[in-house]
Amino acid sequence: MHFYASQAPQAPQAENADGSGGPQTALLIMHGHPRDANRSFNAALDAARRAGRLDETLVIAPLYQVASDKAERCRTKGTPAPEPGDALWTCGSWLAGQNSQAGAGRTPINAIAALDALVAHIHQRWPSVHHITLAGFSAGGQMLQRSIGFAQPAPAGVSLRYVVADPGTWLYFDPLRPQPQRAGRDVDWAACSDGGCDYRMQLPEVASCPGYHDWKYGTQALPSSLGPTAAQARERYRQADIHYLEGALDNHAGKGTSYGALDKSCAAMLQGPFRRQRGEGYAAYVAQVLQPARPQPLSTVPGCAHDVACVLPSDAARPALFGSLP
Repeated sequence: MHFYASQAPQAPQAENADGSGGPQTALLIMHGHPRDANRSFNAALDAARRAGRLDETLVIAPLYQVASDKAERCRTKGTPAPEPGDALWTCGSWLAGQNSQAGAGRTPINAIAALDALVAHIHQRWPSVHHITLAGFSAGGQMLQRSIGFAQPAPAGVSLRYVVADPGTWLYFDPLRPQPQRAGRDVDWAACSDGGCDYRMQLPEVASCPGYHDWKYGTQALPSSLGPTAAQARERYRQADIHYLEGALDNHAGKGTSYGALDKSCAAMLQGPFRRQRGEGYAAYVAQVLQPARPQPLSTVPGCAHDVACVLPSDAARPALFGSLP
């Protein structure tokens, strides 16, 4: 896998006995559907710079490669083209945690396993790094959120934090879905465009949306390549250090929301009509049903719609990305 990096790998002698001599933390940012790893990298650099953490933070932005003749709908100018031997996915398979393609001397690897391998590579090449924050925006947020319960444990001496920002859809670990309420009464999702709704969890009408709890929206019909069972993944997710970010203006179908790329399938619409509402409903599900071992807070980013360059460097995102690290 190609990846952008803000610092060169450390020489073995660069790290002192006390672990100093290099970056202590890393911020890994997962690109969106256009595979805009370069733009995501710049947004993460800006976030670290504004937080005053650029010198001590290694910024990494991986690129999930797609064959050039299949990348028309997910190509960003300025990112490198695939090279012989690269793992290759399709425009949609990497974000669903699927295997890369076989052939031409390539052994398939699951997209989540590839992310695990990159975490291990960071630990090996930058041994001073003892904390890694993995952040994902939009489709990268989808892939990252789905990976949490199925990822390998962190390397020894390394702690992981996850920041899931503006994903189009979410992985639920139970067949329940959110029903918005105001003053104790069920309301339409439209009443929640600017927040202020409560949510109760309910079983949707399965007949109207068969397969709504299948992977990648739920934990039925899990691909065997993922490894852990649904119950194991659910518990791993409960124990993880996770923060959520939603652009306050990512709540409608207008300009700046990339609404055309939003998943509008039946299974997706059961989670809410737009990204902000889907995120708020999921945060309620986490608090009410998953009841994680530590809080998994949701922060709303004022003034931002669906733009990684707005969301990541914001003041509202800073505590999630850089605050209270072990």
